[in-house]
Amino acid sequence: MASIRKEIVVDVGTEPAWDALRRVGQPHTLFAPVLTGSDLDGDVRTVRFANGTVVRERILGVDEEHRRVAYAVVEPQGMTYHHGSMEIGEAGPGRCTFIWITDFVPAEAAAGLQPLIDQGADALKRNLERTVTAPRASAAGSA
Repeated sequence: MASIRKEIVVDVGTEPAWDALRRVGQPHTLFAPVLTGSDLDGDVRTVRFANGTVVRERILGVDEEHRRVAYAVVEPQGMTYHHGSMEIGEAGPGRCTFIWITDFVPAEAAAGLQPLIDQGADALKRNLERTVTAPRASAAGSA
């Protein structure tokens, strides 16, 4: 089994970041433009990527205490196994860490997964920082 771990610091507080990540039925808003759409049917989420790929994922858990979402790809294209988890951690006032861990077989799948994980983490950072901090900036500007 191979693993990819991606950890970034986001200039948004832990609670607003977790509030966005825990909405497992709306990943396309958090990971746009990498994801272009999603549907949730029970615990199975279908996500659509900008490159046209459609993936079905089973949501394994939404852990409120540890601010962690876990999922497994139901039909991993080109893989025999794929499990991922995303977690929001503390990084100081007004900041958090986003940790994404993906385990998969075969190891050769890393070449296709790594760019998607990098692009997804960058999109999450941009989207959170724009949507969570923008309202504060506009409110301050109107005072």
